[in-house]
Amino acid sequence: MKWRSLLFVPADSDRKFARAGTCGADALVLDLEDSVAPGCKEVAREAVKSFLGGATDRDWTFLVRINALGTGLTLADLAAVVRPGLDGILIPKVNGVEDIRQISHYVDVLEMAAGIPTGHVKLLAVVTETPAAMLGFAGYAAQGPGQVSRLAAMTWGAEDLSAAVGALTNKEPNGDWTFPYQVARAQCLFAANAAGVVALDTLYSDFRDQAGLAESCRVARRDGFAGRLAIHPDQVATINACFTPTETDLAHARRVVAAFASQPDAGVIGIEGRMYDIPHLIAAKRTLASAGE
Repeated sequence: MKWRSLLFVPADSDRKFARAGTCGADALVLDLEDSVAPGCKEVAREAVKSFLGGATDRDWTFLVRINALGTGLTLADLAAVVRPGLDGILIPKVNGVEDIRQISHYVDVLEMAAGIPTGHVKLLAVVTETPAAMLGFAGYAAQGPGQVSRLAAMTWGAEDLSAAVGALTNKEPNGDWTFPYQVARAQCLFAANAAGVVALDTLYSDFRDQAGLAESCRVARRDGFAGRLAIHPDQVATINACFTPTETDLAHARRVVAAFASQPDAGVIGIEGRMYDIPHLIAAKRTLASAGE
C-alpha cells in the first residue's frame, strides 16, 4: 500500500465519491463518522456497501472510517463494511492499544464470515483524539504478531482533543500548533515508529492554501511522516508530490546503500567527502522503500 495521501470522502455522497476516485489519492477514506449526520448513518453504510461492490477497477486503497467505540455504532459499521473490496478500517478516538485489539478481534470474525483472507483488512488508528490516548503511547511498542498485527498506520488529530480539554484554540496566531498539540503530533510519530507502522500527519484544513500545504508537508516529511490525510481532492496532487522522493533523493539513497553493500563490515563510510553511518543507511533504505525499490 502507498500511504502518501489519504482523502476523506463523506460516505453518503455519490457525487463526491465519484470525483474522489479520479483525483490520484493513494487511499480514499469513506467516512461514516463526523461528516455523516446521525440520521444518515444507515444510508451511509448502504452506500459504502454499494461502493465496495462497484469499485473493482481502481488504483487506490479502499478504507472506511467507522464510528468510535462507545458510540453504540461501531459493530453496525463493521458488520456493514467488512466485505470483499475493503482494504482497511480507520479507527477514530482511540484511547489506547486495547481499543485497537478489540476492533481487531471483531474484524477477525467478520473477515471469516465474509470469506476475506485472514489479515487482509488493515487497521489505521487516530491516536491523539482523547485525553486518555495521550497517556497510553507506550502500549503501542508491544504491537506485533499475537498483539495487533493488523495495525498498519497511525495518525493524529487536534480538534477532538482540544475540544475535550476545553482549549480556546489549538493554533498560534501564525498558524503553528500550540505546544500541547505539538506534543500530540510528536507522540504519534514516535509511537508509530515504536510499533513499526507508518506515521501519517493530520489534515491541513485550508484546502485553498496550496503554498501553506506544501510547506506543511515539507516539514512533515522532514520530521519523519510518510504521508498525510487530505480533506479535499485539490490537496492530493500537492501531498503526493511532497511525499514522493525526487530522482536526486533516490540517486543519493542508492549511492549510500551501494557503498555500505560494498563494505559490509564498515560502520562508517565516506562518500564525496562526507561521513555516513548506520542511521544514514537506514534512512536511505526507507527512502528507496517509499518508492517501491
